Amino acid sequence: MSLIENAKKLRCDQTDAEQRLWYHLRAHRFLGLKFKRQKPIGGYIVDFVCHEHQLIIEVDGGQHQENAESDRRRDASLHLQGYRVLRFWNHDVLQRTEAVLEAIHLAVQPISSINPNEPDSPPPLGGGVRGEGVVEQRTPSPPTPLPQAGEGSE
Repeated sequence: MSLIENAKKLRCDQTDAEQRLWYHLRAHRFLGLKFKRQKPIGGYIVDFVCHEHQLIIEVDGGQHQENAESDRRRDASLHLQGYRVLRFWNHDVLQRTEAVLEAIHLAVQPISSINPNEPDSPPPLGGGVRGEGVVEQRTPSPPTPLPQAGEGSE
């Protein structure tokens, strides 16, 4: 079966988690962005892609725990092609949909819209988002200088 034929089959056989996320991403519903699903890219079929932001979203079930090394190679290959990859577990998409959408929102935010004076915030799902290290991290605020001896003391 060709990659394109397999992608078409996968579009028909979506998991519940993929269906839930696709409901929010399709038809420019999410921030007006165009997402595609089950698209061949560089020899792989990715779950969702937004070409405008070079962002790939993968929704993973339990089988990915056993294929972690394969996923790392796949992500590295996609990264070399200019894409960022966010991975979410099925249960997070199904049970914490709003948090998943917030993590995606943070991933597509332009860097200039992030307030550099705002303190770093924890990862969006506190460890539930597999791709949390892939999202651009906020630039830490510069440290506040400590008063020198004799300064600020009366």
